[in-house]
Amino acid sequence: QVQLVESGGGLVQAGGSLRLSCVARGTLFGLYAMGWYRQSPGKQRESVARITTDGSTNYADSVKGRFTISRDNAKNTVYLEMNSLKPEDTAVYYCNADAYLGNYWGRGTQVTVSS
Repeated sequence: QVQLVESGGGLVQAGGSLRLSCVARGTLFGLYAMGWYRQSPGKQRESVARITTDGSTNYADSVKGRFTISRDNAKNTVYLEMNSLKPEDTAVYYCNADAYLGNYWGRGTQVTVSS
């Protein structure tokens, strides 16, 4: 069983920064592509950023140049560095682990950006 635990969310003013972390427990972390998704009220969950097992990354157009995803396989952790935050970034952010072994989600962490 894989457990993903997110942390680092909170309330920040527009233009500010936050760093989200997601620790994976009970898995061979290096075998999983990791991603961050977000969902705001009344909207579908959307992909924000993804990092493959070899470190390749891709981003949603809305966050390119502002967000950076990274991973530390020694710590079983994936990060999302978020800069120049906007009110429209307000959402619950979820961590995802994906591999032939399975697909898993964390419970999410709330990010609120005030104007």
